[in-house]
Amino acid sequence: MATYICLFDYTQQGIQNIEQSPARLDSFKEVVDEEGGELKGFYLTMGRHDLVAVLELPDDQTAARVILRLGSLGNVTTETLKAFPEEEFREVIDGLP
Repeated sequence: MATYICLFDYTQQGIQNIEQSPARLDSFKEVVDEEGGELKGFYLTMGRHDLVAVLELPDDQTAARVILRLGSLGNVTTETLKAFPEEEFREVIDGLP
């Protein structure tokens, strides 16, 4: 499974309907589960981004599908980072010339 860090910012629509945000999170969890993934962490944040999620998903195509489904609802904008855990980080560094 690949790891992704997703940064979310509320749109005007999303913030106007903020009280629906917990239900939207539950729906997002269901989508991630349907796609064979797992939501490893979810955080309301203060600073540049409003929310951060850590996801494990089978591959990049699945991650794109999940994030596009979420974005198409219009409540958040997204930025997704593919993350390499420590073990993979070490493998990448070990493979350098």
